[in-house]
Parts: sequence; C-alpha cells; structure tokens
Amino acid sequence: MTTQVVVVGSGYAGAGAVKAFEDEVGEGEAELTWISQHEYHLVLHEVHRAIRNPAVAEKITIPVDEIKSSESDFVQGRVVDVDTDERVVETDDGTTVDYDYLLLGVGSTTAFFGIEGLEENAHQLKSLDDAKVIHEDVRSAAAEATRSDPVEVIVGGAGLSGIQTAGEIAEYRDKHRAPIDIKLVEGLDEVFPGNDPQIQGALRQRLEDADIEILTGDFISKADEDAVYLGGGEEEEPEELGYDVLIWTGGITGQPELENVDVEKDERSNRVHAASDFTTSDDRVFAIGDTALVEQGDDAVAPPTAQAAWQAAEVAGENLARAARGAPLQSWEHTDKGTVISVGEDAVAHDVMGMPIQTFGGTPAKLLKKSIAVRWIAKVSSAGRGVSAFGDM
Repeated sequence: MTTQVVVVGSGYAGAGAVKAFEDEVGEGEAELTWISQHEYHLVLHEVHRAIRNPAVAEKITIPVDEIKSSESDFVQGRVVDVDTDERVVETDDGTTVDYDYLLLGVGSTTAFFGIEGLEENAHQLKSLDDAKVIHEDVRSAAAEATRSDPVEVIVGGAGLSGIQTAGEIAEYRDKHRAPIDIKLVEGLDEVFPGNDPQIQGALRQRLEDADIEILTGDFISKADEDAVYLGGGEEEEPEELGYDVLIWTGGITGQPELENVDVEKDERSNRVHAASDFTTSDDRVFAIGDTALVEQGDDAVAPPTAQAAWQAAEVAGENLARAARGAPLQSWEHTDKGTVISVGEDAVAHDVMGMPIQTFGGTPAKLLKKSIAVRWIAKVSSAGRGVSAFGDM
C-alpha cells in the first residue's frame, strides 16, 4: 500500500511543505492529503494591509488548488483530534484521514497571558476575518466621532504585528481624514523589544511621524469593555486608558487542538517540541512553524516568524518524502536574512543579508518589503499572481 502523508495547516509552513514534498517525492512513493480550515493560503505577514483596505484580501489569499498538484487531495476542516496510536486525524465535521506520516503546521493563536478581561474585549490579528472586523470597527466608530471627541484606538504590544497594525490604522485615518487617536502600548521599555537599538529608534521615529502615541514601560494589567489599565500594584492605582477599539498583538501560544495530541509539548505554551529535522517524540509525527519549538542547538529554538517558516518548510517537505522512502532525514538551521517592517506606507529594513547599510528606510526598504511578499506568492502560486499583488503590499 502506498505511504499516506498528511499535512495539516495552510500557513507558510503547510503551504511551503506541500510544495516541497511534491517536488521531492517520486512517482508511487507516497500520496498526500492536505487538511486546512481554510481553502486558501493567507499571506499572513501582509494581513495588516486589510485593516486599511479589505479589498486587499484577494491579493493575499491564494486558493489551495493553485498551490498543490492535482494528484494531492485536499480536505477542508478544522482538526479536532489526532490519534497517534491509530494514526488518524479527525476534523470538526467527523471526517477522518489515516496517515503514515503527519506534519503539524497549524500555526499559533494569540497569548493573553491571563490578563483579566483582555481576551474578552480585544481584537486579535491572526486571520483575514480579524483584519476585516478591525477595519469595520474602526470605520464605524470614526463615522460617529468628531474632532473634539475622536475615536480612541489602543494597540497592545509593540512587536512586529503591533507596529504594522498601528501603521495601517494611521494610514486609514489620514486617507479618510478620520478623527482617530492611536496609542501603541508596550510593557517593556522600547518598541520592537529585544532588538537592535538602531532599528528600534528608526521604528519609533516613523511611528511618531505617523502621529501614533507610544506608551512604553507599563504592562496592561486589566481590560474591560471601556478601558485598559496600565501598571498598578499594592501601593499604586493603575493608569486607566479609555478606548473605542482595542487590539492585542502581544504574544503567541499553541493552538487548542494540539492539547490532546500525544507528543511532547511545552507545558506553558502548548507548542510541540521538535528536533532540527522536525521529528517529534512520536517518530511518525513532524511539526513546523509556530506550531513547534524547533531545536536550533544550545537550548535555542527557531523564531516564530514567516521567514523561518518559509525556510523550514522546504526541508520539512523534503523530509516527509525521505521518510516515506526510508531515507535519512535532513537537519535544518535557520538563517536570519534580516528584518523588514512596514509602518503604513513607510518601511524600515535592518541587517538585510547582502546590504551594505545596517538600517535603512525610504523607497529601498519599501520596495524590499513588497518584493519579499511578491517572491513568496510567486513561489507557492505563480509569477503573475505575485506581480499583480505588488502594488498592494
């Protein structure tokens, strides 16, 4: 019987692994079934663009049939159970799919860190629907606001996602001349925490130029339907910030459907432990992308970024084909090729491989940001689709 390979998830990890597996597998060696909740791949690192303009959706969603070959099967559904003893995946409509080898690439969900009221009251940005809902809430609130009583938008978390979200809302405000005040709240002392001061300074400057108020140094300790509360403790009252729209981008954790999968996971984050060849504690189950903590030596793990998932997917897909034929697996090591972050129509690039300047902005950074998205879209779909998306990235 032909070896059955199943890939779960249509993010960067899943889509990239499907392409790599199909390129590597020999005729008759294995059959692939791809399972995902959505029948498209979302270019997630550009989903913030849909906050400003939901019409961008058609440029950042790629139908799975444009990615996979006709020989591979696709099952649409959300995985609710994986029986590692029987080697069966079950979806929310009761569909079951048998596997010999399984790749988990279901991404991550937003971590709320137990902050009281935050999950119940904040938007997150993990899907196209999230971006559309944020757009609609900002638009409808702005329609009823005045210059003397503007919309108050709070973005929690000044990492990559928070910065880009705040930048898109600022672009929407400026384009529509809407009365919107934007606050970017970060509990640590600087935007883009943990990174080089050069890029932190460049990002802060662009956020301030976009009239985004930056509040650092106090964590959100509580949220309700009208306000967030910063800091506070036994001897001081927290600072209260009222809002009309609240967005939280402050961290990631594993998807809930992985809780009962019998592989070793991190107790705190529920992300799957994986070796550098993507194997887990079950030798028939592989894990990749935000789903996994992929070993990189010296107690390090791969970063949960689109760039890392792209790189990993190529090796993971090849390893699925190698496993199917009984060949040795390859190890993967992440190579940091630099960082490019958009702030609305502006962008900042830092430590980009092959560039003589460590940190730069302007047209070169903006074009680089666009080219990264176009290159990925062309890789998993077609050059034509990539080129057509260029103007909206």
